[in-house]
Amino acid sequence: MDSVTPDAAPRPRAYVRVKGPDAVDYLDRMLSNDVPAEGSADALLLTAKARVVAPLLVWRRGDDDVLLLTEPELGDVVRAHLARMRFAARCEIELEEHTSTVVFGDGDGIPNRDYARAAVEVLDAAIGATLGDDDLERLRIEAGTPRFGRELDDRVLPAEAGLDERAISFTKGCFPGQEPVARQHYRGKVNRRLRVLDVEGETPAPETAIVHDGKDVGRVTSAVPGLALAYVRVSVPEDAVLEAGGATARLRPEAGTLASSPRP
Repeated sequence: MDSVTPDAAPRPRAYVRVKGPDAVDYLDRMLSNDVPAEGSADALLLTAKARVVAPLLVWRRGDDDVLLLTEPELGDVVRAHLARMRFAARCEIELEEHTSTVVFGDGDGIPNRDYARAAVEVLDAAIGATLGDDDLERLRIEAGTPRFGRELDDRVLPAEAGLDERAISFTKGCFPGQEPVARQHYRGKVNRRLRVLDVEGETPAPETAIVHDGKDVGRVTSAVPGLALAYVRVSVPEDAVLEAGGATARLRPEAGTLASSPRP
C-alpha cells in the first residue's frame, strides 16, 4: 500500500536558546508554565501586570538546554527580556537560526497544539509544503488559537484569550504576572472571551465591531472567508445573531475550541 504524504506547511518562527546550569530554574521563575522534564509545553512570558510579552513553545532539549520557539518578530524581545532579568543565573541566552515546518499527523517532532489537529513541528527539515499560509491561518482560526499582534496585545489578559488552561500553571512557583493571573482565576470571571464565529457575507477586517441588538459587544481580531476570531462579551447569548460590518455572524460552541496543553 502506498504511503500517504501528510499535510505540511512552513511555520515562521524565532528561536531563543537558554542553556547552562541554571537554565531550567531560571525559566521556571520567569515563565507562566513549568519547563517540562522532557518534551514541550506552551507558556507565556508576562509583564508584572499579566500582559503578554510573548507566547512561547518551550522545548526541553537536554538537562540544561531549553529552546524557546516564538513568533518571528519576537525573538529579540524575548532574548532581551530574559537577559535583562537574568542577574546571577548561570545561563546563556542567545538567538538560534532554524526553520520550522508544521506536519499534520502523529509523527516525530515537537508537538504543536495550534491547529486543533494532531501536528508536530519539525526543525531544519526539507519537507515539501502541501498547505499555504492561508490554509494554516484558517486552521488556526478554526482552533481558536490566539496570535500575537492580532488576538494578543497589551489590551488582553491570558484568560480572555483562552490561555489560562493551555499555557499557565496555577501550582508552580512565582513568576512575573502570577498575582493578577491567579486573582482573576480564583476570584473573578472575565467579561469577554475569544470566540470563533461563523460568518455569512463580506469577510470583516480586524477591529470591526461586533454588534448585538444595536449594542457593541466585541471586536473582530482575525478573519478568513466564512470564519473569524473575535473578542465577544460573555453576556451575549450563545444563539445570538451578530453583525460584523456588513456580515452576519454566529458563535461556534466553545467546547473543544482550544486544545489544552498537558501539564509536564
